[in-house]
Amino acid sequence: MSGEAPRTARRTRQAGAKEDVELTTEAIGTLLLGAIAVGVVAIVLSVLALVGQRRVRAAYRMFSQGSREDVLTLLKQHIDEVGGLRGEVARLGRRSDELRDLLRSSVSRVGTVRYDAFEDLGGRLSFSSALLDEHGDGLVITAINGRTDTRTYVKPVTGGSSKHNLSGEETEAIDQALAMAGRTGGPSGGSDGSDVVRSPRGRSQRPATSR
Repeated sequence: MSGEAPRTARRTRQAGAKEDVELTTEAIGTLLLGAIAVGVVAIVLSVLALVGQRRVRAAYRMFSQGSREDVLTLLKQHIDEVGGLRGEVARLGRRSDELRDLLRSSVSRVGTVRYDAFEDLGGRLSFSSALLDEHGDGLVITAINGRTDTRTYVKPVTGGSSKHNLSGEETEAIDQALAMAGRTGGPSGGSDGSDVVRSPRGRSQRPATSR
């Protein structure tokens, strides 16, 4: 009797354990749905990871340009290249400033007035031309064409004026040259690029034909 009691107790415990782990149909269905949902989420995450990996690889191929170096090495190379480019740009900027300073003292503004110095001569062969830099410094050249000779005069110009007496044509030529700073016309003369011509009486005209 004493031996049968422990065996009966063990059978009772085993039966109770079997009853505890037994699942109903609803519980199994719920677990199955949960497992399916987890699987779907895992698939979606896998697809997203695959797409992201492809994007990373494409970006790396574009960044590396066919190089087999690792990302850190490539980044260092690009940083060195950018540093070199910055130095080159700075050098070009300094060179540009030097050229700009040089151009400021070179002839960049020209004005010309053609006219007949004498009433008995035609062809507008006399002229006054101003050759100035950005500061209005330079010279004005005047050529007076006569019947037997041509006389040429050169007068220095500083800041758009001269310490020598200037004729009306010379003053007009200087004004034309100074006005070139805001003009988009031709390199000299009137606003449309042609020279201003003057009759012996001082009336401004435009030549109907080429010089």
